[in-house]
Amino acid sequence: MSSGDRIRGAFIGLAIGDAAGWPSARHRSALLAPWSRRLERELDGFAEEHRVTTLPVPFTLNQPVEPLAIGPSDDAEWLAWTALTIGEDRAEAFGRLAGRSDLRVRISVRSALDNLAAGKPPPASGHDNPHFFDDAAAVRAVAFGAIGADPRADASVTNAGDGVHAAMAMAAAIGELVAGLPMATAVEAALAELPDDTAIGHATRTALAVARAAGDPFAAVPALDAALLDHVYSYGVAAAQTVAVALALAEVSGGALSAAVPAAACLPSLADSAPALTGALTGAFTGYDTLPEGWRAAARTLTGCGLPDLAGTDLIDIAGGLA
Repeated sequence: MSSGDRIRGAFIGLAIGDAAGWPSARHRSALLAPWSRRLERELDGFAEEHRVTTLPVPFTLNQPVEPLAIGPSDDAEWLAWTALTIGEDRAEAFGRLAGRSDLRVRISVRSALDNLAAGKPPPASGHDNPHFFDDAAAVRAVAFGAIGADPRADASVTNAGDGVHAAMAMAAAIGELVAGLPMATAVEAALAELPDDTAIGHATRTALAVARAAGDPFAAVPALDAALLDHVYSYGVAAAQTVAVALALAEVSGGALSAAVPAAACLPSLADSAPALTGALTGAFTGYDTLPEGWRAAARTLTGCGLPDLAGTDLIDIAGGLA
């Protein structure tokens, strides 16, 4: 299997995981008229007020239904943007996004763009940031790992601490997998970037231990929930949790995307990015050609729900450019 096939596997694997998580439809619903999203919020309020357990899902009335078909959302778009700009100075690449009002981005990215616009360059843009610990840079790091490049300059624009460690770990693991090495070797390479005395280092070693004890991805879901998730924070994108889960499920699945990604999606509070990160690891391990054909077709075209300039872009073409 060629490295190019593994790079395509990493990109489409991430997009498949992105599409499989329940938040993906919410992200894509941003392409619909604002009143449809307002009506969804009102229906949610009705359910709360009247104690109804039938909950609203993203829907459309008298509008195109295509945005709600299964497909990738923000994570795949940020991976694509990173691949397209990977040869540029990272602060300059992000700087072109600062001040734009048409983007939908993570809290860490929004804060970083505001910092850049205020004249605060990296690493301050990532450090003086309320979400320095999230996994935005870990998603982008898949592109750097695919070409064996260091993601630190990119990660430092939007993140610090665990957020940068997460990017280093993902890039290290993807780099080993693209080179054709075993999943166990990739996980060890990731652990080498995660110091024991960090939250992400401790969480990842814990996740690996409980997943190995459970024996398979689906069996590991309750144990991972109990060991990692305290359910006291309102955003499920902390890198210490999502990257830890992704590495654990990728390893215990033996690198099988069809086993690992659905298990990641069964952790609803982490479903915004843990399935995508899991998909990137397992897709890089197996390569593009082994991924389920229906999912490959559904995951390759970007909608522009977060980065409008990428609407209609073919992720396979972008991965092929890196390869």
